[in-house]
Amino acid sequence: MPSMTRATLVLATCVALVLACVTACGADQSGGTGEKPPKLEPLSALGDGEGELNLIAWAGYAEDGSNDPTADWVTPFEQKTGCKTNVKIGNTSDEMVQLMRSGQYDGVSASGDATLRLIYAGDVAPVNTDLVPNYASISSFLKDKSWNSVDGQMYGIPHGWGANLLMYNIDVVRDAPNSWSAVFDDAGTYKGRVTAYDSPIYIADAALYLSKSKPELGIKDPYSLTTEQLDAATELLKKQRENIGEYWSDYTKEVQAFESGTSVIGTTWQVIANTIGSENRVQVNTVLPKEGSTGWSDTWMLAAKAAHPNCMYKWMDWISSPEVNAQVAEFFGEAPANAKACEHTSDPDFCDIYHATDEDFAAKIHYWTTPQKNCVDGSGDKCTAYNEWVDKWQQIKG
Repeated sequence: MPSMTRATLVLATCVALVLACVTACGADQSGGTGEKPPKLEPLSALGDGEGELNLIAWAGYAEDGSNDPTADWVTPFEQKTGCKTNVKIGNTSDEMVQLMRSGQYDGVSASGDATLRLIYAGDVAPVNTDLVPNYASISSFLKDKSWNSVDGQMYGIPHGWGANLLMYNIDVVRDAPNSWSAVFDDAGTYKGRVTAYDSPIYIADAALYLSKSKPELGIKDPYSLTTEQLDAATELLKKQRENIGEYWSDYTKEVQAFESGTSVIGTTWQVIANTIGSENRVQVNTVLPKEGSTGWSDTWMLAAKAAHPNCMYKWMDWISSPEVNAQVAEFFGEAPANAKACEHTSDPDFCDIYHATDEDFAAKIHYWTTPQKNCVDGSGDKCTAYNEWVDKWQQIKG
């Protein structure tokens, strides 16, 4: 596709790390009980930059031109603000949480499976969005959500997002499926050639499907599951396991599986479909099924004890600006959070491909949120925590 630069193809593997990170989250459940986060006050006024900024980021989110000379939004930021920026690449969310607790970093680009842990443990501070002018043009469907806010208080600035889609080989799967039943109840049709995402958070995909196919289970939110509901999702996934050819968490693994024909249907991301299509070896199609889908939304968060809070606020405004957000989204392969970014993408079709400003599309996505005992949808305190999901996933895979 025109929007897929060489750097994007290389760094798309890092998208896998953003999403694969969820498997490690069971190691640390701080904040998993859903108790109120520590009372911290957001910055009331922006001061001069402190001259330095230490970030934890997913690869591709804070590029300085060293990986690709055409991708550099750190150097202009340093020149504009005087904040010398040091970037530590985080490989998993669990690693990012631990790094943030070292007290050495000012901010992090946290995924939805890590954000609540950081908030409830008091590792990140609430953000005064009035001090981030570009926040005003962030898509409304990414603001004040369960993974980036508590009681209406934002704890960061949205960065980019995407949906987990259903992908299929159109030469093999001829009936153009529009339901997740294709990989659950009807998975036997393609026994041994079904693929699924390799992570405990994939349980939410099964829960979402069950919320529509078995409404008697009473599932309202795929991340707020009672023991009975979690058991039901587990049983569905155990049945699916009989038809799975392979699970994937590495971006390149799914590309190779579809190109070789060992996989013909399963969950995916748009960037993967674009990559397969750009090679013209296999014709695939993607669809957001009628039940909706899961997905991710990343957030820049400020360390509660940041040594350079003013530089971090300046960074959050810079990285969420339309021009820069467009660069990052295209380089990384995801929808930009800033709605005005679509005016600045090099590929005029980029935002259409990624549904960047499509509110109806976004409304069908249930963005990853760390399951907690106190249900994240506010329905009570009888839900299952993420460590229970980890145990179930191990049972599913055997």
